[in-house]
Amino acid sequence: MKITKKRFVLIALFVFPLLFFIILSTGINNFKKLPTLTKTVSLHVLEDSISLTDHVTVLCFLGNNVATKKGGFFNLNQKIYKEFYGYRPFQIIAVYPKSSENDVEKLKSDLGAFTDMSKWNFLAMNKETIQRLHKNLKTKKTLDTSLYSNRVYLLDKELNLRGRDQEGDDENQIMFGYNIESVAELNNKMEDDIKVLLYEYRAAFKNKNKADRKN
Repeated sequence: MKITKKRFVLIALFVFPLLFFIILSTGINNFKKLPTLTKTVSLHVLEDSISLTDHVTVLCFLGNNVATKKGGFFNLNQKIYKEFYGYRPFQIIAVYPKSSENDVEKLKSDLGAFTDMSKWNFLAMNKETIQRLHKNLKTKKTLDTSLYSNRVYLLDKELNLRGRDQEGDDENQIMFGYNIESVAELNNKMEDDIKVLLYEYRAAFKNKNKADRKN
């Protein structure tokens, strides 16, 4: 059947709105709300050093064997940090024992060779403070004897721990954090979840601006 100009216009008027609706619906599904796993995490030991509210924060625990664990932090830098550091509210906070200062400086140097490090924040703490900080997250995981965790944790601008409520190492396990030693987990789960939080942040900012204009 020959498609005339008139028929093309009629088809376009029908098809394009339908395609737009499908795309919009897909976007809404992709940006469904990320579950809150621990509400208002107590992070006073961090707030004395750096701003946490009004940010999307990735919290990680370096431990005191940084040289042997650096592969995971390179994964985090490559797959997550470089993807999101351009967004104003995004940041990474890396906590480590004071005894690891030299190893951490080497890690910072290695990461910074090809990376803008402005959104990486490294904080030295004593053993008891690090353990208390991790305990406040209320996860089912613990730090190892070196104070290292292969899991990094996602905090929203209200200091809630966000994650997945039925997607961990098995289908019945809550995902409190993301395994930096798994590139697939960073790519397929953590990246998507950070996009959700940034979308929430942007939507809340727009709504606040609208409310301010009305007032």
